[in-house]
Amino acid sequence: MAYHTPVYLLLFLPAVLLAYQITPQKKRWLLLLGASWIFFWSVSGKLLIFLIGTILFTHYIGLGLETLKSRCRLEAGKPENDRKQIQALFKKRQRLVLAAGIFGLLAVLGYLKYYNFFAQNVNLLLEKAGRPALLTAKNLVLPLGISFYTLRAVGYMADVYWERTSAFVHPGKLALCLSFFPQLMEGPISSYSQTAGDLWKGSPIRSENLAAGAWRILWGLFKKVLIADRLNVLVKAVFDQYESYGGVVVAAAAVAYTVQLYMEFSGAMDMIIGSGRMFGVSLPENFRQPFAAGSAAEFWRRWHITLGTWLKTYVFYPVSTSRIVKKWNRFGKNHAGKYVTKLGVTAICLFPVWLLNGLWHGPRWSYIFYGMYYFTILLCGEALAPVRERILKKWNISEQTVWWAVPRRLKTWVIIVVGELFFRANGLKAGLHMFVSIFTDFRPEKLWDSTLLNLGLDSGDYLVILLGCAVVGIVGVVKEHNLWKEENTKRFCAPIRWAACYGLLLAVIIFGAYGIGYQQVDLIYAGF
Repeated sequence: MAYHTPVYLLLFLPAVLLAYQITPQKKRWLLLLGASWIFFWSVSGKLLIFLIGTILFTHYIGLGLETLKSRCRLEAGKPENDRKQIQALFKKRQRLVLAAGIFGLLAVLGYLKYYNFFAQNVNLLLEKAGRPALLTAKNLVLPLGISFYTLRAVGYMADVYWERTSAFVHPGKLALCLSFFPQLMEGPISSYSQTAGDLWKGSPIRSENLAAGAWRILWGLFKKVLIADRLNVLVKAVFDQYESYGGVVVAAAAVAYTVQLYMEFSGAMDMIIGSGRMFGVSLPENFRQPFAAGSAAEFWRRWHITLGTWLKTYVFYPVSTSRIVKKWNRFGKNHAGKYVTKLGVTAICLFPVWLLNGLWHGPRWSYIFYGMYYFTILLCGEALAPVRERILKKWNISEQTVWWAVPRRLKTWVIIVVGELFFRANGLKAGLHMFVSIFTDFRPEKLWDSTLLNLGLDSGDYLVILLGCAVVGIVGVVKEHNLWKEENTKRFCAPIRWAACYGLLLAVIIFGAYGIGYQQVDLIYAGF
C-alpha cells in the first residue's frame, strides 16, 4: 500500500480522513495511531512488533534520562552536597543511559540490515586467507521504514539528553510521532518539535488543508507516474545490461536515473507532505530545487534536507566538539598552521557523516563508495575555497555573474550525475565499469540512431518525459525565485482552479506509465 497506489489514495486515505473527522478531538491521536499501525501491518505484517518495541524502548530511555535530570537537580540543591561533583556524576549516568539507548536501537538496525553484508565480507576475507567460512547467511526481513524511524528515535533520545525537549510522559505521544503513516516509508526525518504538537492536537479537518493537500498529492503523482516510472524502463534496461552499451548510452542512463530519482523521491515527498497537510500536520520539506545548486555542498543543503539536518545535528556537531578535534586543534596550531588545521578539522567531522550517509542507504560497497565520493568532493571544495575566494576578490568577480555561475552549476550537475551512476549501479565493480566506458567507448551517434528507441521507450514516451520535465523545471524556477506564493492561487476564480486541477489529474491518468510495457515501480527510498 504505497502512497501512489489506488488502495492508498482512493480507499485508505479517504477512510482515515472520514474516521478522523467524526472521532472526538481528544481521541483523534488514537485514530491516527491505529491507522498508522494498520498501514504498517499491511506492508510488513507481524514485523510491527519491531516498531512497537522501538517505541517502548525509546520511551523508557527518555523517561530514564528525565528521571536522572530531576534527581540531579534535587541532589545538587542540597546544601551538604558538592554541586559540581553531583552534576558530573549524574551527567556520566545520563551518558551511559543515552549510549545504551543508541546502541540498542542501532544494534537491531545493524543486525537486520547489515549482518549478511558483514558475514559475506568476513567469509570472503577468510577465503582469501585459505580458511573456511565462519559466518552463515540468514534470511532476515526488514520492517517497513526501520531506517527512518530509528533515526527519529535516536534523535529524540539525544534531544532529551541535551534538554532540547522534555521526555514524553504519555507513551502514545511518542508512538504517534514515530508511527505517523505518511512518514513511515520514506520520511521526512522530522524532529519532535516539528510534528508532535500538530499530531497530538487533533485539529478538525479544514477545507483549505484538504485542497492544499490534494494539490500536493496530485503534483507528486505527476512527477512519479509520468516521469519517474517511465524513465525506470530505460534505466533498468541499461543498468541491468551495462556491458552491452557504450559510454554515451551509459551517460544518458546516468542522467535519466538522476532525473528519475529526483522525480520519484520528491514526488513521494509531495504525496507525504500533502497527506499530512490534510490532517493539519506540517511536515518539513525535504527538497528545495537541488539542481539550482552551484556546488556539491549546496546541493546537499537542498537534497534530502532532513537526512542532512539529522547528520549535521547528531553526528557532525558532536564530533566537532569531541576530544579528538580539540586535540587536533591544539596540535595543528603549534605544528601545522591555520589552513591545515582547519582542513583537518573538516576532514575529521565530515568523514563519519558521509560514511554513515553511505551506509544508511544500504549494505552495499557502492553505497559506501557514494558516501566517500561526496566526502572527497566536499573536502576538496573546502581545500580549494581560499583559492576561489582569492580569484573572486582579485578580479572583482561576482558569484552571480552568468559566465561564472553557469559553469559552476554545470560542474555541479556532472558531480551529481556521476555520483548517482555509482549509487544506482549493481555493485561497485559495475559502477566502475560503467564510469570507465564513458571515456573509452563514447560514440555520440548512439544518441540519434535507433539505440535509445530500443530501450523500452518510443518517441512518444520521450516527448512526455521532456514535457513533464519542462513543467517541473518551470515550477522549480518560479519557486527558486519566489515568483509565486501559495496564497496567490486562492485569488483565481473557482473555474480556473478546477480546470487546473482536472488538467493535472487527467495528465496523470492519460499519460501515466501504465499498461503494456510498464510495471508498477516501488518507491525507491522505501527500500532504504
